[in-house]
Amino acid sequence: MEEKVMIFDTTLRDGEQVPGCQLNTVEKLQIARALEELGVDVIEAGFPISSPGDFNSVIEISKVVSEPVICALTRAVKKDIEVAAEALQYAKRKRIHTGIGTSPFHIKNKIRTTPEEILRRAADAVKYARKFVEDVEFYAEDAGRSENEFLARVIEAVINAGATVVNIPDTTGYCLPEEYGAKIRYLKENVPNIDRAVISTHCHNDLGMATANTIMGVINGARQVEVTINGIGERAGNTSLEEVAMIIKSHHDLKLRTDIKSKNIFSTSRLVSTLMSMPVQPNKAIVGRNAFAHSSGIHQDGVLKDRENYEIIDPVEVGVKESSIILTARSGRAALNHRLEMLGYTPGKEELDEIYHRFLLLADKKKEINDEDIKILMGEVAQGEKSLKLDLLQVTCGKSAIPVATVGILINGEVHTATSSGNGPIDAAFSAVRQLISRTVHLEEFLIQAITRGSDDIGKVHIQIEHEEKTYYGFGTNTDIVTASVEAFIDAISKIK
Repeated sequence: MEEKVMIFDTTLRDGEQVPGCQLNTVEKLQIARALEELGVDVIEAGFPISSPGDFNSVIEISKVVSEPVICALTRAVKKDIEVAAEALQYAKRKRIHTGIGTSPFHIKNKIRTTPEEILRRAADAVKYARKFVEDVEFYAEDAGRSENEFLARVIEAVINAGATVVNIPDTTGYCLPEEYGAKIRYLKENVPNIDRAVISTHCHNDLGMATANTIMGVINGARQVEVTINGIGERAGNTSLEEVAMIIKSHHDLKLRTDIKSKNIFSTSRLVSTLMSMPVQPNKAIVGRNAFAHSSGIHQDGVLKDRENYEIIDPVEVGVKESSIILTARSGRAALNHRLEMLGYTPGKEELDEIYHRFLLLADKKKEINDEDIKILMGEVAQGEKSLKLDLLQVTCGKSAIPVATVGILINGEVHTATSSGNGPIDAAFSAVRQLISRTVHLEEFLIQAITRGSDDIGKVHIQIEHEEKTYYGFGTNTDIVTASVEAFIDAISKIK
């Protein structure tokens, strides 16, 4: 029998504390609706006393969200609790989240009081919150660095005062996974009334261990996890919702489940990223653009044979259409052939060998080969060998230098070279080409076109020349536009009979 782990999403509270990523009420409502559709159990909608905007957002979210519990954060202060209760007045299911620091650092240096006073204030805050709502969560701030014996006394006291959920935050992200798991286990074993409350995790990512700590907390008895979309939050961020949800879904041996509709994960991630103007890092687990992308030839071959060779999650499960086979200099024939088939080409072995050779030459110049590049390569292979072929091109130019070009052309199997100057690097190269051919040609049209917008992408050049009142067309492509221009010029000349 699988046990349910409650998903407490704090994107709209802790997540929104990222500098420069504040949301207005309309944007918060959009995210709240998306979180409801995603299947989260609790939405922490804000910190009502902190600002009129937060207060209003909690009110408006309470009006439009019906399934998840709406939670409002407070300090262990009566006024905070009163304002939170007022903000939650329209919520169908409401929770007040109150708390105080319990670590020696907070007690001595921040709150500047005594452990006994912390015990009293914690219990009093929970009792007062229970006058307004039945569901009260208590957070022991900096629990990660709190002494376990004292933390257990605080948790016992707040449960006796009426807390339904006890939150054990690793506020500074300091704990090691084993240490955090042991802390949760200690509370399970040493707090007499712990069975009357749900233990919650709330881990920060300062040392990159938020997800690992959260999972260790769950393994040791926590049944609520506090998370954010894309792992956003203070400093290095919070535990990522998508990571925890998919770990639980993937590891059946944990015998746990969530109510997260995983196919909504990717769209929710993009919504939060867009509204907060906070890009998702490409290598971010689950939702990064490279999470299901393969560029290594060995990996590509394995994935094409069986997805599970290199993917433990089907991308469709998180709302991504399919895996990406990224063509780079590290890609193999299998990946190239797969892309060719997707584009409608069915090359034979010899033709595939030829296009793969050209593909590698281009891939050494470009970061990534796209579909347009592949079509161009196929066109080059289809044209076969030409009577004239560019073998060498060297250009010198600059602000205070006269453009000079040296061109080498393979003519009937023999390389011929010439050097010439001109008004620019392309004009100089064309002049050198003219020295090597026995025909008089006039340049009628010269068109340069960028295929895409990247500075390293292929440029296409179309050329129209005239010879003895007949028109000939040439075509060239290269990441270097001068080379593409010369290849197009030579291509047009080679068609003269």
